[in-house]
This record gives sequence, C-alpha cells and structure tokens, in this order.
Amino acid sequence: MTIDPVALADPAFSRAVIDWQVAHGRHALPWQNTRDAYRVWLSEIMLQQTQVTAVIPYYARFLARFPDVAALAAASADDVMACWAGLGYYSRARNLHRCAQRVVSEHGGVFPADPLLLAELPGIGRSTAAAISAFAYGTRAAILDGNVKRVFARVFGIDEYPGVKAVENALWQTAEALLPQAGIEAYTQGLMDLGATLCTRSQPACPRCPLAARCLALASGRTAELPVRKPKKAVPLKSATMLVIIDRAQVLLERRPATGIWGGLLSLPELDGHQPGIREEVDVQGALERKVARFGRFGSSLRLPAFAHVFTHFKLQVVPYRITLAGRHAYAAEDETVWLAADQIAQAGLPAPVKKLLLEVMRDL
Repeated sequence: MTIDPVALADPAFSRAVIDWQVAHGRHALPWQNTRDAYRVWLSEIMLQQTQVTAVIPYYARFLARFPDVAALAAASADDVMACWAGLGYYSRARNLHRCAQRVVSEHGGVFPADPLLLAELPGIGRSTAAAISAFAYGTRAAILDGNVKRVFARVFGIDEYPGVKAVENALWQTAEALLPQAGIEAYTQGLMDLGATLCTRSQPACPRCPLAARCLALASGRTAELPVRKPKKAVPLKSATMLVIIDRAQVLLERRPATGIWGGLLSLPELDGHQPGIREEVDVQGALERKVARFGRFGSSLRLPAFAHVFTHFKLQVVPYRITLAGRHAYAAEDETVWLAADQIAQAGLPAPVKKLLLEVMRDL
C-alpha cells in the first residue's frame, strides 16, 4: 500500500479537519469539554464498538455509581458487571475494573499522560491510548479507530482490506504523518466526527465533507467500495439449552465463567454438552431431572419457544425450559448461584436476552 508522500506532507489536511470540527463537529457529548482523564478513559472504553446513543445512559450511570477511578477500583466485580450489563462486549467491563485497580496501585490514581504507558494498561490499545492522552493532556498522538480507517481508505483510495497487517502498518504511518503541530484535540475529535457523521459506511454525506476535494474514492466513484470489506466467513451456529428453574416466585441463576460470552455475569443454568435437536425429547427429560437434582426435587417442565441471539462471531440458538421445583434443597444457594425474586429481574445485571426471557416467563408470578 502506498500513499502519495506529497499528500501526507500537506498541512492543509489537518487544517481542514480542525476548521470543520470547530464549526460543525460534536461539542456537547457528556464526556467532552473536560480534561478529566478518568471521564475521557471511561467514554473511550464504552465507545469501543458501541454507538454514542447507546453509551450515553450507561456513561451517566457509571459516573453516578463510580465518580472517580478510586471508587471504581474499590468496587466489587459484581457491582461493575451489574452496571455494565446490557452494553455488551463484557471483557471491556472486566478490563475496565482491572485497569482502574492498576491506575490506583501503580500510578497513584492518576492516569499517565504517556500513550505508551496507557497502552500497557488492561483494555487500552494503541489508538485508545492516543485518544485519552490527546483529550486529557493535549498529547500529540495519532489515533486509528474504525472511523479513521474508513476516512483514510476513502481519501487516499486504499483498495486493500485495512485489517491486513501490512496495510494497517501503512495506515499508522499515515496517521502519524498527518498529525498537526497544534490543535490536536480538535483534530482528533474531528477525525472521529467525520467518520461517525459524514464519512459513514453507507450513504456518506460527501458534499458536506471538508476532505471531499482531495478524496480519491469520491473522485473515482468508489465510496461504496472503500474501505474494502473483510472477506466474509460463514457465521457459526451454536446451541444451548437454558433452564428457568422456579421455586416460590424466585428463579435460580448461576454465575458464568470469567472468560467466554457474558463472562462473570449471572445467567441461567445450562445443560452441559447438550445440543438442542440432536437428542430425543425423552433423553432431554432425563438430563433436565439430573441437572435439577442438585438444586431440589423436580416438579414439572415445559419447553418454551426457542430464540436466537447474534454475537459478533457466531449465532446462539437457545432452547429454554421452564422447570418448577417440588422442593428446594437448603444448600442450593452456593457462591456461584443465587435465587432472584421475580420483582428484582428488571434491575438485575443480566445478559440482555436472558433478562428479556425472564421478564416474559415470570411476569405473572
């Protein structure tokens, strides 16, 4: 991948981005107009792979619950995961908690200004580190998130997939070369705003773009083709049988492993190794009774309508069963299990599809 070195040496590029951002960019987002590194960091982590409109209410709730990095570091993992529940990509929440603890223990509760030091902390990559440092400390550092890659791919006519390592390395060199000598905050925000509001994946608003005159994709009629999309792969289909075990208007929940989907969250017990549709129904009944025996005496079961939930890399097919106990074992409430009352479900930190299912199943209890 090559880019005209004259284009990279042209300071008019950054000037156009800065001037546009000042006049037309976003200025009223909750995490803007602050040098508080904690708030900047929190917003950058939440905005990874998540739309601004979805982040805003979570950002407000997080600040209300954890007003500074010390409060977040001192919180329990359960509290952090409960506040994050529904925002998705739960490894971000685990890394967020670990990062806060390291900032407190290793940096005296102050986020370092050096992007290299920031990038060593959990959940902070090179681009996020640069954004935090630029917004909180005015550091002259280059970002290269998905929005910026799209802007560069179109402006410079890059007809290779940006995820290829060699192409990504060249994009980083481009990002570094285009940095302005002054106005790094407006420039960084401007690149983000361009990608989010004008240079969008579909139907970009090219006539309003400050880079339109130099955009090779626009000049060649290839804005729909660039950036080159990742080669498609078949979406794997996974299956799970989930158990809604009910006793005395309460439902049994189990904590999921720290790694994997919904890591660390409370969710419904599952039949280990059971693939819905493969075994005969009589075999499922036996498996249900054996699973439930740990928690109490089996009463009755009812197969509920199956549903699908789509993750980034696969699709999960869920077959739920409603199980009513005839009696609960006294020792069932272990460290990794909890009985949750029906009226607590709406406020509980649960995976979104699990919460939706439980609200439907238990609304009449």
